[in-house]
Amino acid sequence: MNPPNIAIVDYQAGNLRSVQKALEKYGAQTIITSKATDLDEADALVFPGQGANDSSMLQLKSMGFVSAIKKFVTSGRPFLGVCLGLQLLLDGSEEGIEPGIGILEGRCHRLPQGFKVPHMGWNKVNFHIDHPILYGMKNGMYFYFVHSYYAKPKDHMVIAGTTTYGIEFCSVAAKQNVVAVQFHPEKSGTDGLQLYKNFVELASNH
Repeated sequence: MNPPNIAIVDYQAGNLRSVQKALEKYGAQTIITSKATDLDEADALVFPGQGANDSSMLQLKSMGFVSAIKKFVTSGRPFLGVCLGLQLLLDGSEEGIEPGIGILEGRCHRLPQGFKVPHMGWNKVNFHIDHPILYGMKNGMYFYFVHSYYAKPKDHMVIAGTTTYGIEFCSVAAKQNVVAVQFHPEKSGTDGLQLYKNFVELASNH
């Protein structure tokens, strides 16, 4: 089986090299790209990110990535969003005024007062569905989080995993070929790397 070609979107919003290394560890061929046209050739896509809603959305728009990501998702190829890459998939955020990409209905909200924000460090995830990318994941596994806002999908059926920090929030979303996580798998030790391993296998099988 040929190794899958996985594109990693580069819109100046995160440490992409650690994501790339995790994917290559499990046999993927990768490209970190700031060219929207490169997505046409990819077998799968990782959409990572750290930063703010408005600056990130403006950057994505200026680079042509918003329409390219929507086109990629409709193609049915495997898609993985990470951290801000989950939040930007929704319709918008309390953090700013720029609309999100709108792949998932819903909005992002600020974590509640009374708890240290950003939510930074290890926390448990409880999984609510079976999905190939979650193979080997068990309830109560710890993953590494860094965020001040959380995704609130309108359709509860897309909430694939939840975490509690002040409130219970969506930490994994899944809809058809799209999966996105609020935590950073590449910073989450063996359990986090398992998710990337599963994604590479999903891309290979697709």
